Amino acid sequence: VQVVESGGGSVQSGGTMTLSCTISGNTKGHHCMGWFREVPGKVREGIATIDTDNKSTYVDGLKDRFTISQDSTKNTIILQIDNLKPNDTAMYYCAASWELDTCAPEYGGSWIILGYWGQGTQVTVSS
Repeated sequence: VQVVESGGGSVQSGGTMTLSCTISGNTKGHHCMGWFREVPGKVREGIATIDTDNKSTYVDGLKDRFTISQDSTKNTIILQIDNLKPNDTAMYYCAASWELDTCAPEYGGSWIILGYWGQGTQVTVSS
């Protein structure tokens, strides 16, 4: 399975950014996909997940500005970030898993072991 993110870049505070993630390869079956982000020196954190039943789950406190959606026909998920803030600056990663017991964005051992990860896309927000 290959996971490829796109759509990052530089944006001013208050703007909107849309990130895309497409999976390819053996993608059949029920699976969970998610967005995560990482700032140098800090632990990677989850943002949101969505499964093939279109059930989405967000980390507490992020649902107001982050929206996850999917285009199942294209094996693609989207993350829209509204009202961007400088502290949203991070490398944003997408991951997919067919083996998680629960499709949830809490980053930890399950995602590390059972997830297929992309290379990430950088988002930089200037004030």
